[in-house]
Amino acid sequence: MLREQAFFNVLSDETRRRLLALVLREGELCVCELFYALEVSQPKVSRHLAVMREAGLFSVRREGTWVFYRLDAQLPQWAAGILELMTQGSARAPLFQHDARRLSVMPERPATCCR
Repeated sequence: MLREQAFFNVLSDETRRRLLALVLREGELCVCELFYALEVSQPKVSRHLAVMREAGLFSVRREGTWVFYRLDAQLPQWAAGILELMTQGSARAPLFQHDARRLSVMPERPATCCR
C-alpha cells in the first residue's frame, strides 16, 4: 500500500529519482545493476531501495542470491502518472543518460525474465 507522504519524500532525493528512472526504464533491475549504473556503494543503494520499498513503490523478487526490484503492481494510477512524467522529464538530463549508458555496458549483468 502506497503511503502518500513517503511517496513524495522518495521523489525529493536525487539518488532515489535516479533509481526510479532506471527501474521504470528497464522494468526490473537487480541491486548490483543499480549500484553499478549509479556508481555509488551497494549499502547506499540498498538503503535507498529499502526506503522506496517501505513507501510502497517497489516490490522485490529473489532469484538465488539476486534481489530484483520493480514498480509495485498495485501502485495507484495517480502515482504511476507522476512517475511517468518524472521519467519523461528526466530522460534528456545528462546524469540520467549517464546512468542508462553505464547500465547498458555493465559486464555480466544477471539475466531476468524481463529482458
